[in-house]
Amino acid sequence: MHSRAIIRERGNTTKRYRLHPAQVVVSGFALTILGGTALLILPNARVGPGGASFLEALFTATSAVCVTGLTVVDTAVYWTPFGQVVILLLIQIGGFGIMSFASVVGLAIARKLSLRSRITAAAETKSVGLADVKGLVFGVVRISLAIEVTVALLLALRFMLGYGEPVGRSIWLGVFHSVSSFNNAGFALFSDNLMGYATDAWICLPIAAAVILGGLGFPVIVQLRRQLRRQGRYPRHWLQRAWSIRTWTMNTRIVVAGTFVLLVLGTAYITAVEWSNPNTLGPLDWQGKLLAGFFQSVQTRTAGFNSVDIGQLDSATLLGMDVLMLIGGGPAGTAGGIKITTFAVLFFILWTEVRGQVAVNVFGKRLSRAVHREAITIALLAVGVIIGATAALMLMTDISMDALLFEAISAFATVGLSTGITAGLPWEGQVILILLMFIGRLGPITFASAIALRERHATYELPKERPIIG
Repeated sequence: MHSRAIIRERGNTTKRYRLHPAQVVVSGFALTILGGTALLILPNARVGPGGASFLEALFTATSAVCVTGLTVVDTAVYWTPFGQVVILLLIQIGGFGIMSFASVVGLAIARKLSLRSRITAAAETKSVGLADVKGLVFGVVRISLAIEVTVALLLALRFMLGYGEPVGRSIWLGVFHSVSSFNNAGFALFSDNLMGYATDAWICLPIAAAVILGGLGFPVIVQLRRQLRRQGRYPRHWLQRAWSIRTWTMNTRIVVAGTFVLLVLGTAYITAVEWSNPNTLGPLDWQGKLLAGFFQSVQTRTAGFNSVDIGQLDSATLLGMDVLMLIGGGPAGTAGGIKITTFAVLFFILWTEVRGQVAVNVFGKRLSRAVHREAITIALLAVGVIIGATAALMLMTDISMDALLFEAISAFATVGLSTGITAGLPWEGQVILILLMFIGRLGPITFASAIALRERHATYELPKERPIIG
């Protein structure tokens, strides 16, 4: 019986084509963007007669799903409440992850995940195995909702008590900016983004906290949450709790340490360079300058909110922010860029070569050579894409290279900061930004999962030869 089944199966010439998990993720994001575009084109999504143009809707939907925040129209006045709700849902779905969102729906309906669903969800969330996908997905849902609800309440209370906004308006402002900040999207419901609240710590700090937590990446947040719960059950001396950091994974240590260092350096650099700039931090008192400098350093790490006029920043500040945007935040989260871990691996490779050592060691562990190749490849691909896009934009416009490079990096790193040139770009330039946002959001995910699932081991090696380097 078994042999006959095998013969019939072999005799069947019909082949079923199955998409690679990375292709499923890309297709999911693309279909979601197209669905969002269709909703935003509807006449009731736009204020005034008629609907938005296809390019306006496509650009906004792509920016929302890819949690970027670049806009070609004023979100606060161009879109109706219906359009703003669509944008909010696209941000939430895009930040959470298309396949992760589909997994939650599947679990809610069928109470289980198929093997293929687990594979695609693992490809998107960068799970270390298929067994932990279900727990990770539910953990992400709980953590996301807890953070977003907390930040929304704080912001709603501030808008209501501090600015006299009606209750309904305050709740809507709190919810929208909470979801936008935790998902590192950078969309705001004010025409000047958050420039009107540059010195209001009750607005800036909760948003900054949500951005930082979202930028850590879900695997890091889940591990930190588990450790805090464990310590709550078994309280220990603070020295013992500090020593438990040694139990963190290498990924968690790199992301937490890198986030702290980059936030401090970014705050110091932006504040120092812009301290006397009359168009940015100059008119503020020293407390306001520190708050605005810190807030902008946080947002440069892929969130996209701005409390100062980005177009008035010094060229040196823009260059420093280019570096911070390109590095980005933690992997498998809502942040963009090449990721802190990629940058850290490149740094440790450089440090090892400078010291004349062979093995690259990080926090007492040796890095696999496959990780070296992945980090170098992702970094070089990112630089190549950004340079190519910037050159194309320079051929289309007379805008300075500083502004165009900033715009290209902001789109690729899904940051959303802009010097104010987005809406003025020709349609070809806006299409380039759309492609940059899509590639920036999905490129690293697709590439990493493709490597992990298609790694092949050669049965032979070619003879070695070494070219002259340097």
